Amino acid sequence: MTKLEMTEAIISAKIQKGSTWVEIGSAIGLSDIFTASACLGQNSLSKEDATKLASFLDLGDDVITALTVCPMKATDTDLVSKDPLIYRFYEIAYVYGGAIKECIHEKFGDGIMSAIDFTCDVSKQEDPKGDRVIVTMNGKFLPYKKW
Repeated sequence: MTKLEMTEAIISAKIQKGSTWVEIGSAIGLSDIFTASACLGQNSLSKEDATKLASFLDLGDDVITALTVCPMKATDTDLVSKDPLIYRFYEIAYVYGGAIKECIHEKFGDGIMSAIDFTCDVSKQEDPKGDRVIVTMNGKFLPYKKW
């Protein structure tokens, strides 16, 4: 089973069960963001977590195996995504990326924020002028080695 076939099976089972990423993540003890990322083929799960997920969604061993395979990340397109929500993250990086980089360097020094030692949370803030999306990214700072 390919990662794409795995994703299609998971999405189909998720819809059929009427489940959410929060519920699926809770069933396996992981965040909704990381769980969704693994199910979309961008991360892998341990066999134990993959088994819990497959059990929760009534999926077979082929899905468990596919979930444990280390993925080739971010290879679905060579272009900026046309999906409006994903495109906005590119827009944020284009417009504010330099400023965020400057502020990180000012506060931490020369280095990067890890996307490996990383967590992300999405929450909702109700607002009478239109609900707000709050995205919190939390990555370990990795200084550049000087030699």
